[in-house]
Amino acid sequence: MSAAPSVRTGAVVPVLASAGITVALMQTLVIPLVPELPRLLHASAAGTAWAITATLLAAAVATPIMGRLGDMYGKRRMLLISVGMLVLGSVVAALSSSLVPMIAGRALQGLAAGVIPLGISIMRDELPAEKVGTAVAQMSASLGVGGALGLPAAALLAENFNWHTLFWVSAGLGVIVFGLVLRFVPESSVRSGGRFDLLGGLGLSTGLISLLLAISQGSSWGWTGGRTLGLFALAVVALLAWGWWERRTAEPLVDLRTTARPQVLLTNLASMVFGFAMFAMSLVLPQLLQMPKATGFGLGQSMLASGLVMGPSGLVMLVAAPFSAKISSTRGPKVTLMLGALVVAAGYGVGSVLMSSVWELVLVSLLIGAGIGLAYGAMPALIMSAVPVSETAAANSFNTLMRSIGTSVSSAVAGVILANLTISLGGYTLPSQSGFRVVLLIGAGAALTALVVASFIPARRAAEQTTAPAPAVAERSVEDRVGLADS
Repeated sequence: MSAAPSVRTGAVVPVLASAGITVALMQTLVIPLVPELPRLLHASAAGTAWAITATLLAAAVATPIMGRLGDMYGKRRMLLISVGMLVLGSVVAALSSSLVPMIAGRALQGLAAGVIPLGISIMRDELPAEKVGTAVAQMSASLGVGGALGLPAAALLAENFNWHTLFWVSAGLGVIVFGLVLRFVPESSVRSGGRFDLLGGLGLSTGLISLLLAISQGSSWGWTGGRTLGLFALAVVALLAWGWWERRTAEPLVDLRTTARPQVLLTNLASMVFGFAMFAMSLVLPQLLQMPKATGFGLGQSMLASGLVMGPSGLVMLVAAPFSAKISSTRGPKVTLMLGALVVAAGYGVGSVLMSSVWELVLVSLLIGAGIGLAYGAMPALIMSAVPVSETAAANSFNTLMRSIGTSVSSAVAGVILANLTISLGGYTLPSQSGFRVVLLIGAGAALTALVVASFIPARRAAEQTTAPAPAVAERSVEDRVGLADS
């Protein structure tokens, strides 16, 4: 009887990390299909772009909501529901042959985005204190690992099998992960209880969907067009109204008092800027690798070869995770985050100079991957050391959301730059080398900005980071205690 808990504890980390990698794979799954989707789905290019946009919007809505529900009703339960959405969405997409079912399937897949912050929170609740740092770093890095490894895997399947196979494989992986979570991951006894803030959920969802839709579609609709400006205005109004409501309700979706603490606020800001920085690699390096050699700077590689170049960066992220935990335990996660940002900035700096051969881009991706692995492990450590145990999942989910907003803004900014700095080749307009170099330098600048923001995070002793990860209830304000009492 006593052996069961130890077996489960030993399996928790690999099972949760596998769940994180599987969800991250979903985000890059459709990339090899993007040029072919209009033909495959009998739709316009503008229409098929929603296969990516739908996932982005669904993930933005699901991440904070699933985190809060996890704190209230059980993190493992919400984790299983999230993985179930991934399986259901994969099956719907695999059975689709037209645009609407594909968009529906991709939106369902996006609802699984809460898996990583939920997994991090389960680790905090269930693992011995001395194992939490390394485990959390590995789980956090799984987002980058899955994205990096997913590209070559998806390209290999897309080039050799029917395109529906991509989604059947995704569904199969989801079923395996569901079974492993059901068998090995215990339900946490740490719950906040209370009632779900439905109005807060609707307000935040409205604000996020409006903001991200404007960002993702602004280049095609026109940045000064009525729809784009209207959505930006709606986002501002909705988010301001949401913030007003969250400050006044007894059981908010996001505790803005906790979020306003300097350590949490600055970590979230650094995460958003860092998310902006890290996504530039995914936008620039594959295009450089696949550009025709006739451009004078393109390397003329296939999608599969491009994915294989990017793949090792995911492995480096995994290798960097235990080093991230080690540095955080001795010097504090603030130092780890700053070091990660510095390494990413160095990687982009090198990339702006070295971009003329495959090995140079492999080097660049490895450097950036190492920096991401260091930084991703530090972010949840900083968040968890400043929030109550009962709010772990919601706080981690909000941090993940901030990173996602950063990557969305990065995609829009890079798209504008590459659309305006172009060359003409064989009657086609292509991004120029100077355009790619500008995006890389902006990525370096964003990483350095994240470093500066992180430098203002209040320093805490390493012992405090590990032994006292959350303020006691007695230390909270009167208003916070009232909210806890109601729950």
